[in-house]
Amino acid sequence: MKLPLYAGLVFGLVPVQATLLRHVSVAGVGPDLCLVAACLVGFLGGEIEGLLVGLALGFVQDLFSAGNVWLNVMTKGAIGLLAGLVGRHVTNATPTIFLRTLVGLSGLSGLIFLVLVRSEAGWAGYLAATYSILLPETVFNAAVGAGAYWLIAGRMRREQGSQGGLAGFVR
Repeated sequence: MKLPLYAGLVFGLVPVQATLLRHVSVAGVGPDLCLVAACLVGFLGGEIEGLLVGLALGFVQDLFSAGNVWLNVMTKGAIGLLAGLVGRHVTNATPTIFLRTLVGLSGLSGLIFLVLVRSEAGWAGYLAATYSILLPETVFNAAVGAGAYWLIAGRMRREQGSQGGLAGFVR
């Protein structure tokens, strides 16, 4: 069941992000669905699944973009891995923990892109890009990720509750 879902994510999110989200963006800034998906898969599925899905999403994103090659592969893979580590080592994975993880990883990814892509901008350019691109994108990612986590976690709780017994408590 997971393989078709992950394949759909890998091959479906990039075209949706490139076409439909241009109309949803505010001032040219929108959410990074691949980042949110890598974080969700890592947090809920574990570090290996997060790493592999993140690498695949980053690879497809790099194929369709004219940016730096391998930058999306490395950042999305690292985000999936780190979110998986957080999800595994947190005793009680709540929406607040997920949201903090997503905001931190989104901000870190944005900073990496900012420094590597806009290396000639200088401090004034970094500061302007932080307020005009990095912070709004992080807020968008957090909003989309919170909604997706709410939907997925609610479905997981319903499925676990219907199993009854100890199977309802085991993830």
